Parts: sequence; C-alpha cells; structure tokens
Amino acid sequence: MLVFRFSFCIPIILFASLAAPVSHAFAQRVDMSIGDEPGVIPNAADEQLPPQFRRQVVLYRSTEAPGTIIVQTAERFLYVVQPNGRALRYGIGVGREGFQWQGLLHITRKQEWPDWTPPPEMIERQPYLPRFMAGGPGNPMGARALYLGTTVYRIHGTNQPKTIGSAVSSGCFRLVNGDVIDLYDRIPVGTKVIVRQKPEL
Repeated sequence: MLVFRFSFCIPIILFASLAAPVSHAFAQRVDMSIGDEPGVIPNAADEQLPPQFRRQVVLYRSTEAPGTIIVQTAERFLYVVQPNGRALRYGIGVGREGFQWQGLLHITRKQEWPDWTPPPEMIERQPYLPRFMAGGPGNPMGARALYLGTTVYRIHGTNQPKTIGSAVSSGCFRLVNGDVIDLYDRIPVGTKVIVRQKPEL
C-alpha cells in the first residue's frame, strides 16, 4: 500500500549498511530551502559528491530479492539489493518535510532525458517555474527518470548535485546524473521499489 501526500517532485534515499552505521546528525545533513533551477547546467566539479554519498558496494542485510530497490529517506540512500548480503548504495536527495512518503511500488516506465511539466500544485508553490521544459542538461529532471507506479513520483537525475544528501524535493528521489544513468542501465521496468521513511531495526 502506498501512503503519501499527493504532490509533484524531484527526489529520495535509502538505509543502513552493516559496514558503517549512519549517525542521526549525518543522516539529517540539511533540509535545504532551495527552489528548482531550470536551465542551470552543473559542471564536472559540481557532480563530485562527498565520499559518503558516492556510489559504492556496502554490506546490507535484506530478505528482498537481488535487484530490488530500497529507498531509506532518513539516511538519504538508495540501495539496489545484491547477492551475498550486499547492496549497491547511491546517495540521493529526498522530499522536504511535508512531502515525504513511504510505500511499495514498481518501476512502470523509464525515460532518457525526460521532459518536465510541473503540475499545477508545483506551479502554485513556485510561480516562476516554466510550464514545460524539454529534456536536456539544464532540465531539473536530469539525464534519466524511472517512474514509480501511477504516481507523480519518480527516481531521476538532477541539475543541482549540491542537493544530494538533503531534503529538498516535492517527493521524488534525485541522484547525480552519472549515478542515475548507472541505475537506469541496471534496472528493468517492473522492478520492485520499497520506500521507507525510517530504518528497520
């Protein structure tokens, strides 16, 4: 079942490696008060994440099948379960307060360099946004998008790499473009996605 506050997006994260537990202070890196910046194109230096948010294989205990995506909002990580008690971990940006949700969904569609059409609710909150923006390097949706069920939420790239590790979106989960391209190439349509707000004990 999906429990969420309906709205649009751009990001979220995943939990707990057995290798290095994440502190609460670290997990709550920043709740950034930052709007979308359509048209901004990040440079290569912007895409270099702090070490803890870089893509890496970690120890990870799960009963889910390999290939399953698990997003841990509180820790700002997305995991792809691997065999033998491991997972591929990506640093992500997540929904800000009031736009976080949890549930079980599946990837229903994938898109390279997706177009962006902010929904009316988002336009109301941020009237300066364009009503439509074609896909490309300056698009807030980034290089790839994986659509979650029939919701307005998705896992996608970003033109704001500085927001990785923060709570800033309207409910989507964002990765730097290099990471979302890597994830896109690994994950088929139909993949199970579990979104959790808090770690399981």
